[in-house]
Amino acid sequence: MPSRPSLHLTLSVALASLVAGCASPGPAGITIDRSITARSQDSRVQFLVLHYTAADRQRALHLLSKGEVSSHYLVTDDEPARVLQLVDENRRAWHVGASQWRGRTWLNASAIGIEIVNPGFTTLPDGRRQWHPYSDSQIATVIALVRDIAARHGIAPQDIVGHSDVAPLRKQDPGPLFPWARLAAEGLGRWYEPAAVAAHRLRFERDGLPQVTWFQQQLARLGYAVPLHGMLDEATMTVLAAFQMHYRPQDIRGMPDAETAAILAALA
Repeated sequence: MPSRPSLHLTLSVALASLVAGCASPGPAGITIDRSITARSQDSRVQFLVLHYTAADRQRALHLLSKGEVSSHYLVTDDEPARVLQLVDENRRAWHVGASQWRGRTWLNASAIGIEIVNPGFTTLPDGRRQWHPYSDSQIATVIALVRDIAARHGIAPQDIVGHSDVAPLRKQDPGPLFPWARLAAEGLGRWYEPAAVAAHRLRFERDGLPQVTWFQQQLARLGYAVPLHGMLDEATMTVLAAFQMHYRPQDIRGMPDAETAAILAALA
């Protein structure tokens, strides 16, 4: 009469069967066992960058699908707005170029890009820029899309940014009419407390503005790539204008003033 298999043998066979069920063929006939998943990991995606297309829908779609640039998503100007996915989130889209945010550079490798169909601005005869607004449908669609992406990849509010934030010397999109405060109210971006800004502004108006070095240091602390030499040069003013475009779009001349200083202090 055959003897009963030992418990050890039974468990070994069961484990082998389980492992075999989790294994799959790999390259060159190598068997890859995927039965164990490491706990210490997260998404490769760390940033979400918003853009405007500076082109109409048809041209934007052609450029983003057939040209030398691309984006993961395109939000159209239809009513209601539609979302086209042009690049899989697991792949790198070419939407940011030379860029820097919070010490990380060349963000194409770590950012998801969303392009929004919008012409950007029109230059008026007197040289001023007339910025074009976004539709309510576009913004509602962007909010829903950003919420989903940020949740799936664990993207922090301070890392939901504009192209002008990560490449301020080259880019101005999504422009001063993009409603960052509305996104922040949904938990999809960094913002400030108005009461804190009011208090800081009174202090700066009473005691005077900080030195240029202070403005540069605060911008750098928030994530912007900015010179730290203490001079109000063109590069510093351009970065300051990018900050103002995001947080204080009523005046984007790039001049250090009490309100800009107050917002910087409140964001601390």
